[in-house]
Amino acid sequence: MIRTALVTGATRGIGLGIATRLAQQGHGLTINARDHERLDSVARELRAAGASDVVIAAGDLSDPEAAGNVVTTHTEHFETLDALILNAGFGSSGTIDTYPLRRLDKTLDINLRAPLTMLQQALPSLRAAAASNPDGGAKVVALSSITGLYAEAGLAVYGATKAALISLVETFNAEESGNGVTATAIAPAFVDTDMANWVHDRIPPETMIRVDDIVEMVDMLLRLSSRAVVPKIVVGRSGTTSYHA
Repeated sequence: MIRTALVTGATRGIGLGIATRLAQQGHGLTINARDHERLDSVARELRAAGASDVVIAAGDLSDPEAAGNVVTTHTEHFETLDALILNAGFGSSGTIDTYPLRRLDKTLDINLRAPLTMLQQALPSLRAAAASNPDGGAKVVALSSITGLYAEAGLAVYGATKAALISLVETFNAEESGNGVTATAIAPAFVDTDMANWVHDRIPPETMIRVDDIVEMVDMLLRLSSRAVVPKIVVGRSGTTSYHA
C-alpha cells in the first residue's frame, strides 16, 4: 500500500522541504497552503520528484472551517494517513504591555486550534494506518518553537501558543501511542526561512538552522518503530546557549 502524508504550510520553507523529501520517497501527498496557484506549482514539482500522487487542499488555517476541510480532502482521496505534518504557523512580535490583541485570535487559530482540529479529524485515518502497519505505526510531527520552552522577550504570545502545542503533543501521546499513533513536537530556534526575515538585522541567516536539518529529523522520526515515543526535540543554534531563539 502506498504510504501517504498530509503537510500543512507546504509551499515554502520547512513544509516544502518535508514534502519534497516525502515525494522523493514515493509518498502520496496532500499539501496545504493559502495560495492555490503556488500549490499548483509545488504539486507539479512534487510529482516530478517522485510523489505517487499529490492532492491540493488550499485553505487559510486561521479560518475555523479550513483545518477540517483539509483533512476531509485527504481522506476522500486516500484510504489512510501515515504521517500528519503540522507545519503551518503564524507569529508576530510584541512586548506584553503593547501587544495588539487583534493578533491574538489569529495566532491561536493557526498555532493551536488548527492542529487540534486536524488531530481530531485525522485520528480515524491515523489509527487505520497504524493498524495496517503495527510495526511502524502512524506519525504526527508538529513544528513548534524553542520559544515554547524558553522565554524570549518580545515573543510572549507566539511562545505561549507553541508551548500549548508541545503540551498538546505530549497529551496526544499519552492517549494514542498505545494505538500505534505517536507524535513529536520539534522546537527549533531560528530556521533560515522567510518567516525569519524580520530578525536578519540581529541574526544573520547563515547562522540559523538549515531547513535540511529539520527535514532530516522528520525523516528519522517517520522511520522509527511504533514502540518509540519522542515527545519533543529541541534544536538550538550553534554558538548560543541553546536557550534562545
